[in-house]
Amino acid sequence: MTKKDATPFDWRPFLLRWSGEWSDSLSDDAGRSEEDEAARRDRWLGFPPASEERIAAMEERLGRRMPPSYREFLEVSDGWRHAGGFIWLLAGTTDAHWHDNESGLADVFEEYLDDDAGPDERRAADLWRRGLQLDVESDITHVLLDPEDVDEDGEWAVYTWASWRAEAPERHPNFAEFMRAVYREFHSLHARPGDGEPEFANDTTRELDALMEQARLEALRGEWERAGHQLDEAKQYGRPRAGGLGDQISRLLGQTYMVYFEDVVIDPRYAPELLPVLVADHAAQSYRDDSTLKYHLRGAGEDVVSLAYAMLEQVRGGTYRYTAAGPFGEAVERARELARWGDTDGAWRTLMDALPVWQPLGPDHLAPLGWVADPLLGTLLTPERGRELLSTPRGGHPGGTPDATAGLDPDGLAWLADPGPGRDLTSYRFVLVEDVEPEDLPGRLADGDEAALRVPMTSAEVRRRLLDGQREFSSYDDKALMAVGRAGPRWSFAFDGDPAHFHPQRFVSPAAAAGAGTRAVVVWSGLRNWRGEPFFHLSVAQDGAEQYAFTYAGGEIGRTGEIPEALDPDRFFGSPEEHAGAHRSLLEAVTGEFGVRLPRHALLNGRLHTFTTRSWTRPPGDGEVYAVVSIG
Repeated sequence: MTKKDATPFDWRPFLLRWSGEWSDSLSDDAGRSEEDEAARRDRWLGFPPASEERIAAMEERLGRRMPPSYREFLEVSDGWRHAGGFIWLLAGTTDAHWHDNESGLADVFEEYLDDDAGPDERRAADLWRRGLQLDVESDITHVLLDPEDVDEDGEWAVYTWASWRAEAPERHPNFAEFMRAVYREFHSLHARPGDGEPEFANDTTRELDALMEQARLEALRGEWERAGHQLDEAKQYGRPRAGGLGDQISRLLGQTYMVYFEDVVIDPRYAPELLPVLVADHAAQSYRDDSTLKYHLRGAGEDVVSLAYAMLEQVRGGTYRYTAAGPFGEAVERARELARWGDTDGAWRTLMDALPVWQPLGPDHLAPLGWVADPLLGTLLTPERGRELLSTPRGGHPGGTPDATAGLDPDGLAWLADPGPGRDLTSYRFVLVEDVEPEDLPGRLADGDEAALRVPMTSAEVRRRLLDGQREFSSYDDKALMAVGRAGPRWSFAFDGDPAHFHPQRFVSPAAAAGAGTRAVVVWSGLRNWRGEPFFHLSVAQDGAEQYAFTYAGGEIGRTGEIPEALDPDRFFGSPEEHAGAHRSLLEAVTGEFGVRLPRHALLNGRLHTFTTRSWTRPPGDGEVYAVVSIG
């Protein structure tokens, strides 16, 4: 804003409203000073206006012209009482003075500067030498106008700092914005009157509550951005429910810091939807002291607190299951089944298609949220998808239809050759089986107790549990921990993203066992050993017998059977330097030959059923040396 466009702040109505609200917030029998009692009676927290002569004398004493918004304030009131909750008297023309390190804080802040401190950091520490002090009486709260932090309108920034807040000084762009901030602080501190205090209701609270109602309806119509801004404003004034409503929007955008659904989460009507998210985020922080959860539920009844701790056990045990009523609840069940076998894009679209018929649990419920804590459905959420959900009208409210977010899973297998964020598959192996359901794969690839699917977990969770219980490690045994799911309309997959080193002399393809009565494909690609030699293996079996296979390793190709032209390794491998390009081309060829795909999002970020296969290597032969390590 240029200087000629600047609009002076209308101080008098603002200060009169503030004074009246402060007076009304006081109980009749509270003990207070004569000055405060007079201010309550007169409904005026200020002082008589400063004349131009007094302001000019102040500026002469200080050697600087005061910034516009502070000067205009003085023309209405020469100082101010109770600026927020911790500044009891704010300086006028007489008391404002250069701080000149009066508090010694310049020395304190300079002690924390290291040799690499930049000009901005040194300038911030020097604030305590150059700043104009405005706090006269306060709860160890400093207020300084900075004559070197000046905008194009001549306004000086205001910095506030209190040691008991343990934060860096808070910056306000000018004095008017500082006064707005402490006015909001006054509201926030009085929004919940204590025993014996009058109800805190006035024109400002009524305007803010009307704004929240408008925001609630706009959120349900899909206008979440405007609703979020309105709720943020109401929250700054401490309006009850504002945080609980705004946090519902924030959490669907992927935000977790300081998101507690305050006020709304302790209402038994909304606890089934909001408690799961609160406890899941709590559990994700690996808190050892679960009393912090109860702190965030302060004011809740015992039934809500008990439900929260029961849900916490379910979340930590991986057994929490989100449910909802009506048609949307039916869609949730279908989506969970899709996500269970890796089709996270299909699961998301199922939820979105049913969202318009979703019904809130009450007027303060803006969107379905409990699914975020569901171990299968929660991995569907991304910030982009959260925006799509929030932009979709729901609960019977009208509105436009947002554009669908792009799917997270590319077609085919070629993505396995692409580096990218969160993609660390330097080696992998997988089995594809045609016309077989995913839950039937363990029966083809494992024996005994291992031929059973574990509950869906991330690969990291499963490996952590396995390593915790494993006491013996063999150099010849190569059992694979594999995630299972659907690889297309007719195919299922078993996938291992962290295989052992490839030993071509001892490798036994599981294709034949997996392909009993059907067709199976095995692919193993990666680095052969610690020297980083690339390799690629493909084997295909039909009705329990291997039809063809090839292995590229060490620059050489070994093959068996009649390999289709589209998969002939001679088409892909010319030299070791060409392996990277050959890798992608081969995956594209396998995709084209069998019409298969692997779900990237589910494998990298989701939760899938897993099981442990038989060894992928033969037992050691006569004279072959191997090692077995036993622990404890």
